[in-house]
Amino acid sequence: MLLIYTPKLTNRLGYTLNLVFRDILRCEFAITSDSELFKSQQIPKLCYAETPIDGSPFLRAVPLLFRTSIEEQNTHPFQIDGLPAIFPVYGQDLLMPFDPLAATFYIVSRYEEHLPHRKDMHGRFLAADSLASQYKFLDSPIVDHWALMLKAKILERYPDCPFIPRQYDFVQTIDIDAAYCYKHKGFYRTTLGLLRDALYRRDQQAVKDRCAVIRHKMHDPYDTFDYILERSAHFGIKKTVFFALLGDYSVYDKPASYHKTEFRQLLQHLGDYAKVGIHPSYSALENPNRIDTESHRLEEILHRPIVRSRYHFLRLQMPQSYRALIHAGIRHDYSMGYAETIGFRAGTCTPHSYFDLERNHETNLTIHPFAAMDTSLQKYMKCTPEEAFQHYCRIIDDIRQVGGTFCAIWHNQNLCDSGEWSGWKELYEKVLEYAATNNK
Repeated sequence: MLLIYTPKLTNRLGYTLNLVFRDILRCEFAITSDSELFKSQQIPKLCYAETPIDGSPFLRAVPLLFRTSIEEQNTHPFQIDGLPAIFPVYGQDLLMPFDPLAATFYIVSRYEEHLPHRKDMHGRFLAADSLASQYKFLDSPIVDHWALMLKAKILERYPDCPFIPRQYDFVQTIDIDAAYCYKHKGFYRTTLGLLRDALYRRDQQAVKDRCAVIRHKMHDPYDTFDYILERSAHFGIKKTVFFALLGDYSVYDKPASYHKTEFRQLLQHLGDYAKVGIHPSYSALENPNRIDTESHRLEEILHRPIVRSRYHFLRLQMPQSYRALIHAGIRHDYSMGYAETIGFRAGTCTPHSYFDLERNHETNLTIHPFAAMDTSLQKYMKCTPEEAFQHYCRIIDDIRQVGGTFCAIWHNQNLCDSGEWSGWKELYEKVLEYAATNNK
């Protein structure tokens, strides 16, 4: 048992202590605001306050976790033992020269996304504007590293303090933005597609392929589902599938009709082998009631509650996007990451509950951060499959080091192994093999 003293227990501090000590460090702890009780205990102790107590290991607290306001923070990034850190503190007998709890809360709560900021054309917070990107630690699960640094300092004073090591884990997620390239498009969309390929793109191969698929002479190139299930089973990998196919047709949403028998059978087939979630349509950001509508459509097909989600186009805005999910009964979200680059938007590879910063309370929505997405590497970062593999390996190695969870996004259509995605199917297998090694 680790006893932690703080002069005032707030919602922000309680949330952060649970994340750091319970979820990351796996250490049993208790909290007290009674300084006399704290002094009398002969067990591992930690003081989190402005001033030390009784010579116990001392973390000097900055004000962030004792306030409820949302305002610009002077983070003052610096380096310590080769790692970036924020919220430096000064004085004698400090356990660490920065406040790792305030730093953790600032990054994980996405504090900076609650402040005024610019957005891209899809209404998303820009990775380039994040503190992590500007100070070159976006590609590291920095929160987990800070926690391990804190653990090492505590163990120097209390070698027998019980910390349970975490086991690295790997979860792959599949986004289905388009189930099929040519099948089940209907007469109108099929005709328009043929005319576009023949007259506008002058792509005779696409015309031949479309006709061959329609006549059942060729396998639809986007229909990689059995392949994904087989490879996942081969490597013993957990998987979650998100459907962006239950909304209404629009510029950014082009689903097949969810009334079609074959399409419903596909969803049911995938639901037999994977966890299933909703992929709320592009317009769900402006019209959150669509999350309810689309979830109910999927529930009707699968005959089970839908409690998982990832926003289409990763259109995530704080706090309204998460509040909409909670209202719709969603309990797990997988949108925490960037479209334009890889890395750790929330600074961690640890699933954690969402803290509603404006309402100042912890919610029952669990955030599962992802670290890499195929389209980020290919379309935004312009990586070759070989370059992408190096990025995957580096991220996986870092997550293994902290015993975290590597969560990655793939798209069924990007495993077609043709055109701009040639070579990415082979990359997919290499990443699965690398990530699954020693997976528990």
